[in-house]
Parts: sequence; structure tokens; C-alpha cells
Amino acid sequence: VSSGKQVVILVPTTLLAHQHLQNFRDRFANWPVNVEELSRFRTGKEQTAVIGDTEAGKVDILISTHKLLHAEINFKQLGLMIIDEEHRFGVRQKEKIKLLKEEVDILSLSATPIPRSLNFALAELKDFSIIATAPSNRLAVRTFVYKYNQNLINEAIQRELMRSGQAYY
Repeated sequence: VSSGKQVVILVPTTLLAHQHLQNFRDRFANWPVNVEELSRFRTGKEQTAVIGDTEAGKVDILISTHKLLHAEINFKQLGLMIIDEEHRFGVRQKEKIKLLKEEVDILSLSATPIPRSLNFALAELKDFSIIATAPSNRLAVRTFVYKYNQNLINEAIQRELMRSGQAYY
């Protein structure tokens, strides 16, 4: 962005797009960077405006769901595509992404790489990096092992919900 290029972040879900939008706007609040979102959370009129602003070069970072792959967007100067949770995109979507690959740098992110992607990395067909440091506001995962106890399960789930967290059981 500081070199005058646009960045697009492709994510698999609308919720993740919205979370990224909030995080990016917070992180770039003190910088002259325009961050926009293209997803079903936006009305058709808003989506048209975002696409127009992107094509005019007014959007520096565009965060989008699959809508990016269906829309015909002519970026003013796209320099980087970041694909979050790459394994959640299908073959057809990856074929569309490949069309951009010759002109754009692509960075694929995954917390859980699929065996094929991991194999590409280990075979050195793709570059591979690991970020081992969690974001500063991220709480560490705490794991406990107990014998089955329904009261303990209820208490743990209630505690997680009271802190507005998530629980999978």
C-alpha cells in the first residue's frame, strides 16, 4: 500500500470479512489507508460503490468474500492478494485466482493447511513460513483433561458463554 499498490484480502466467509475489516480499520486508523469490504453484508448499491472506488484507486485494501471472484473488478494497480483459509476455496475459485497470479503477488494463509498445500511447501514448490507469535490481544488456549463430569462441562460452557466466547461440545 505504501508503494501505491492495492491489496485484496480474500476470505471464505462474510463474518471473517467483517472481522478483518474491523481489525484492519483499527490497525490503520492513524494512516492514510482506505479499507473497504465487499460481501453480502453490503447492499447492492454499496457494493457497486466499493467496486467503483476500487477501480478508481480510492480503495487501498479490499477485504472480500467469494464476491470478488464473481465480480468483474478492474483494479487500478493490484499488487498483493492475500488468501485467508486457502483450503476453504474450491477448484473453480482457485482457477480464477490463478489468472491473477502472473501479475500479482499471492500470499496464502492457513491455520490448518490441507495435506496438498503442506506437501507443496515441504517439497519446496511453494514458499512456507510459520508465524509462531500470537497477536498481542489473543488469549492462549488452555487445555484441561478430566474424567467425564457433566457438572464440570456445564460450568465450563457457562463460563465461556459469560465471557462472550465460543464453546464446541
